[in-house]
Amino acid sequence: MNRRSFLAGSAALTLCRRAGADAPNDLIALWPSQPPNGAGPTEPEHASDGGSITRVSTPRLIVHRPAQPNHVGVLVIAGGGYAHIELGRESSPAAAWLASLGFAAFELVYRLPGEGWTRDAPMQDAQRALRILRSRAASLAIDADRIGVVGFSAGGHLAAMTSVRPAAKRYARVDAIDDASARPDFAALIYPVISMVPPLNTTHAFRELFRPGASLAEVCSLSPEQLVEAGTPPLFLVHAADDPTSPVANSLAMFQAAKQRGVPAELHVFPRGGHGFGLGRPASPERAWPELFAAWVRGLRS
Repeated sequence: MNRRSFLAGSAALTLCRRAGADAPNDLIALWPSQPPNGAGPTEPEHASDGGSITRVSTPRLIVHRPAQPNHVGVLVIAGGGYAHIELGRESSPAAAWLASLGFAAFELVYRLPGEGWTRDAPMQDAQRALRILRSRAASLAIDADRIGVVGFSAGGHLAAMTSVRPAAKRYARVDAIDDASARPDFAALIYPVISMVPPLNTTHAFRELFRPGASLAEVCSLSPEQLVEAGTPPLFLVHAADDPTSPVANSLAMFQAAKQRGVPAELHVFPRGGHGFGLGRPASPERAWPELFAAWVRGLRS
């Protein structure tokens, strides 16, 4: 998908909504014109047969509207090591499942730092997305104080960074939307990449974010477990003990940091499952996490 076709599609969707049409999976562009910081990829956006996205020039939200809204919004962020975005295996199935339960789900198609953008680009997009959801809460049929985030793998790192540093000034104010808070009200981190500090700096996400020789201060600044504060939103963490890509120590470190700072946190470690299991494979231990998450969200209001 190139920029021209995306903008044309967005314009058509806008006209249809004005005419009263119901678009179940419409799009919301994050930025009114060019995104901040960087020229971006020179080739059109590419999607693999499995729904893995690369070469993102036009970051956006894919909207999944529930038939029976519970007025909770969820920003859903797929992983891919900050080198691609696994919509097909992670965020699309999760967003569809959330919508089936009444959540308004919004898949984030974010810019990738190795494609001509700065490493702040994904975090700029996540902040802007949450501000859009909060500023448009009424029109999206969600409550402004019930907007959370679910992130998988490197998307879990992005969700965690947004949770621990929601007010970081990662880009210059664009419009009134940027006056809204970017703090999620809850965060679910599913087999997340968390720490960029040795010995956990072995992930593809680390290699995409940092140049060789990055200082300890530099890597700590993008290590969420080092940045948890008392105001960090409640956390729900899921990991497999045998994860070969993002070791379970990532979730353990985030859970421990939350407990030390008095942040409500729930951690589920499954004995097996590896990495990238999404909603969970059939008849597998990790298949239990979506229902555990749904019950956890309901409990946040009790």
